Amino acid sequence: MNVRWSLDALAELAPERPLLVASPRWDDVVLPIEPAARWREVPSARIGEAAALAGGGVVALGGGSAIDLGKAISAAAGVPLVSIPTTYSGAEWTDFYGVRDPQRRMVGGGGDAHPVGIVYEVELTLSLPRAETVGTAMNALAHCAEALYVQGHNADADEHAFAGARLIGEWLPRVVALPQDREARTQLLHGACEGGAALAGSFLALAHAIAQAVGGAYGLPHGTLNGIVLDPVLRWNEQWVPDAVHRFREAVGVDVEELTALGGITRLSQLGVPEDDLPALAAAAAQRAGNQANPRPATPAEIEALLRSAY
Repeated sequence: MNVRWSLDALAELAPERPLLVASPRWDDVVLPIEPAARWREVPSARIGEAAALAGGGVVALGGGSAIDLGKAISAAAGVPLVSIPTTYSGAEWTDFYGVRDPQRRMVGGGGDAHPVGIVYEVELTLSLPRAETVGTAMNALAHCAEALYVQGHNADADEHAFAGARLIGEWLPRVVALPQDREARTQLLHGACEGGAALAGSFLALAHAIAQAVGGAYGLPHGTLNGIVLDPVLRWNEQWVPDAVHRFREAVGVDVEELTALGGITRLSQLGVPEDDLPALAAAAAQRAGNQANPRPATPAEIEALLRSAY
């Protein structure tokens, strides 16, 4: 993956006259390229309509929803994608994606996008609110954790995972305390980048399977859900991979629950998840690829117990 650390470098990576995918929030951002068209509905299930405008390629600017939409369009049109992430989600590193409707409910997905480059620009993260900052950073931290014990984990991904865990553990509290601190934001963005590289070199596991099942059902923020379930899942996985979990916690250097609490949401009940739905959500999570790639896949009953512990 080609990675640059300044918006000025976008012209080096972007395809000629691409479709720009970016919500109206980013209308005032000046880019060093001339897009052929712009798609402002983020998220969107109108992939075919957007793909018809993407003959030259796609540039996606925004958080995980914008980048996932960019990946879906890239796949449908068979064109390259360059991402400009404005959160810490890590979606820019993979070719798989989820398609959400404007209400953020999952309506599809795939794994055949064509990402070719990433441009990180810290200035675009300075206005990110606390909840989104912490939520997406916890998503990145879950990438680091799961890369260390997912089936098929490897030494290269482990190296990125440990680097990301150390950076996120150190710098996320500082960003929450001083959200306009460019050095803190830059270091946290580097942590998210390392988490994304770890994800790209390995895969997702149980925490993501649960977050995807719950978030897809109700249109809830994926990162916040990962933060809520990560610590219960780590405790459960300690039965099967105690060394990997111990080394992860050691790298983070801060209690994972303390990091989650920085965002203000720590329980599923705070997000309005209906308690009566927990058995069905557990059954859905059990079928997801992330659970199947966990060191030991969890049964629906075991996942339901984890959900109740986080409720």
